[in-house]
Amino acid sequence: MDRRSFIRKGALGGAAAAAASLATPALAEDLPEVTWRLTSSFPKSLDTIFGGAETFADYVSKMTGGKFKIQVFSAGEIVPGLQAMDAVSNGTVEACHTCSYYFWGKDATFALGTAVPFGLNARQQNAWFYYGGGNDLMNEFYAGHGIVAYPCGNTGAQMGGWFRKEISSVDDLKGLKMRLGGFAGKVMERLGVVPQQIAGGDIYPALEKGTIDATEWVGPYDDEKLGFYKVAPYYYYPGWWEGGAALHTMINKEKFEALPEAYKEVIMVAAQAANSDMLASYDQKNPTALKMLLANGAQLRPFSAEILQACYKASMEVYDELLASNESFKKIYESQLAYKRDAYVWAQLAEYNYDTFMMIQSRNGAL
Repeated sequence: MDRRSFIRKGALGGAAAAAASLATPALAEDLPEVTWRLTSSFPKSLDTIFGGAETFADYVSKMTGGKFKIQVFSAGEIVPGLQAMDAVSNGTVEACHTCSYYFWGKDATFALGTAVPFGLNARQQNAWFYYGGGNDLMNEFYAGHGIVAYPCGNTGAQMGGWFRKEISSVDDLKGLKMRLGGFAGKVMERLGVVPQQIAGGDIYPALEKGTIDATEWVGPYDDEKLGFYKVAPYYYYPGWWEGGAALHTMINKEKFEALPEAYKEVIMVAAQAANSDMLASYDQKNPTALKMLLANGAQLRPFSAEILQACYKASMEVYDELLASNESFKKIYESQLAYKRDAYVWAQLAEYNYDTFMMIQSRNGAL
């Protein structure tokens, strides 16, 4: 499918335009009735991140006059959250909504579809996916697992997580059991952390029982819902491993290729619309949720410059190892890196200076 055609129809305006074009009676009569199942990696209680799948399915249904229905199931209803992609790959379900970095253990390249340490922010992710060849590169890789995938949500830059005790130096990380999987977990291992990969719905019990000492999840809105502040009051930032975490709708490749061309277009447009919707939703909800967390006793703390620099150094060491041993990772990472270098040259001019000035006004109570 031509990417530029996809982009022209993308986002919420494009979705509406596509819906209008598909709603004509003659076209609607030619469309087959299709019902798919989609399994999410998230519980229903996390309405924004789980809701990305529902938003996607709703757009698909509306743009096809109800002819193409996708039933959304939460984590555990069909398969556990961390097995969502496997269920798509083996044909148990037609689609899933997940983070590709959950499957880092199969191949480190999966991490590049969601977020990697000191990687792209949300806007840069979208630019790379849609205009920098990123989506084509990722789908070339996903095809080896029988999957086609499209970005379908982004959380924005995440928080660094919840800790039972203050973390003031690199030494404080040694022996810490933390829910932190994938690439970031590999990096933190070098600093003495013992990473644990635990699905979203299982984190609070593990933290409450002391099975883990710390956890990261997303940001204020979801974190407040999960109640981590009750058992681990120190809330650190930033989540340097997730500067702009992208989610994907993953689809069984055979099922996707069997669809009419119009339905393939609908899927791509609906995914891009849901992608835009999720980030906007988080940006609207997080400020209020942060106020609630602070009112309930959460203690905000920045990671020290020492810790961030140590994490950056460790990340670069892991990158070097992967670049030397994994050709698919190397190919895609080098594409991201080339874009990132240029993107930050630009971002430090207009955006950074404008935002910095406005943040000073906010701190001074001048807004």
